[in-house]
Amino acid sequence: MGALTNPSPTSQRWIVRYRGFVLIPQKDLSWMVRPERSPMKLLPFRAPASSVEDVKALIDWRLGQNAD
Repeated sequence: MGALTNPSPTSQRWIVRYRGFVLIPQKDLSWMVRPERSPMKLLPFRAPASSVEDVKALIDWRLGQNAD
């Protein structure tokens, strides 16, 4: 499961950690997806505006594509 983390008490920006990735919401409602650490399984990418569950499904799909 992912976890919500608030980077600072005064910040209103939340991030989600999921399967070794950090999902960062953007102002245009899209998501920046970055690996938490190296070695990277996937390069950072931007996901279109969607729910966090959709972004998690996209990560799962991309990880499945790299497993082949």
